Amino acid sequence: QVQLVESGGGLVQPGGSLRLSCAASERTFEDYRMNWFRQAPGKERAFVAGIWRSEMTFYADSAKGRFTISRDNAKNTIYLHMNSLKPEDTAVYYCNAQPMTGGPNYWGQGTQVTVSS
Repeated sequence: QVQLVESGGGLVQPGGSLRLSCAASERTFEDYRMNWFRQAPGKERAFVAGIWRSEMTFYADSAKGRFTISRDNAKNTIYLHMNSLKPEDTAVYYCNAQPMTGGPNYWGQGTQVTVSS
């Protein structure tokens, strides 16, 4: 079972930047597509960005051009670099491990991001 721990959330002004981190309890390089989701109050959880190995990345339209997903395999850690943040980016951000060969997804506990002046 993969355990995921997110960190890096907080309060930031519009136009600011944050870097979220997701530390995995085991190596996820080849066996899992690693994703970031977010859930705003009153809304469903939504995909933000994903990465498989190091070269394949995926983004929601809302994240393209502003967010970058990356990974440090030596640290078993996934990052979400968020720039030009907007109030509508306010949400709880969740790290997700999606096994490439099927099976259950794993989720972190989430980290709150609030974009407000």
